[in-house]
Amino acid sequence: MSSRKKDTADKRREISINGEVVKPGKKSTIELPVGSMIDYQPVTMTCHVRRGKKPGPCLLVTAGIHGDEINGVETIRRLLKSRLLSGLRGDLLAVPVVNMPAFLSRSRYLPDRRDLNRLFPGSTKGSLGGRLANVFVNEILEHCTHAIDIHTGAVGRPNLPQVRVSPGDEVGLEIASAFRAPVVIETPLREGSLRATYYNRARPSILFEAGEAHRLDPDSVRYGFRGIIATMRALQMLPPEKKPPKRMPKTIFSPGTTWVRAPRGGIFSVSADLGKAVSEGSEIGLVADPFGRLETKIKAKVDGVIIGISREATVDEGDALFHIATTPNPAKAEKQIEKSDRALEKHEDEFPGEI
Repeated sequence: MSSRKKDTADKRREISINGEVVKPGKKSTIELPVGSMIDYQPVTMTCHVRRGKKPGPCLLVTAGIHGDEINGVETIRRLLKSRLLSGLRGDLLAVPVVNMPAFLSRSRYLPDRRDLNRLFPGSTKGSLGGRLANVFVNEILEHCTHAIDIHTGAVGRPNLPQVRVSPGDEVGLEIASAFRAPVVIETPLREGSLRATYYNRARPSILFEAGEAHRLDPDSVRYGFRGIIATMRALQMLPPEKKPPKRMPKTIFSPGTTWVRAPRGGIFSVSADLGKAVSEGSEIGLVADPFGRLETKIKAKVDGVIIGISREATVDEGDALFHIATTPNPAKAEKQIEKSDRALEKHEDEFPGEI
């Protein structure tokens, strides 16, 4: 290749964030200014850039859109330390904490109690959250070709490791398959969410959910780390596995989910847990009057597997108790989920010292 052609190729692959240009084969950690807090301390967003020498996709991995969701932050931390990135082809953009104000206050929400994941794509003249979203979209998102966003359940409401994909996102569905999560669900887009912004800008993306807020769950982190590496291999951003497993557990694809809510307040006890099969009308829990007068059985509304559950001992009427992913063969789905958990342990030596 002539020098002129090489310069043109490099320019075409230019990544410039906050005025800093990162060339192919280089890496950088860039601090993006967003605004300031009440004490005049600056609000920043940290973006890690890893560029391979050879061209390829640009994968954007994010966490911490909600400041109390820690599993994704740890997953990206381990990803950035991984020796596997030495064989990177294409580009990796990683933002461990998108929402630093919420992360510092250990809160799901911004200081003004707004949910950042309802403020995308943001505005240059809006609230702090809107400005933060705008900086992220214009400085970071515009460079990516594919994206993975990591979340957890709320406090006291853990989620089974699962991937959510947008309707009509065929490439996103391919990414979801490569990720190898136990369950993949097609879920509607919500206005103002990051996933909707990816979709509107034709960036294939998935959302990975695992564990709960304020808790660092080792299995959730391992699923996330392995999923990102598997996705990068599927996108040919990393070399294939040296010894791929002969058989991998199949992912359960669900067309939708439903919530089971408390019909009245009281003491809540469960009789079915995460990953377990349920059938329509089967008893999955109990809400009891704390004074011993009444007991109300909680029954499943559909056939499926439990992907989210409340760990709260006391509930009010209307509280979400179970999140169920629908599937025509719940018993088979439960067995596949159990195989996924065993496979996670069996193939732990694939990443020695990294997960």
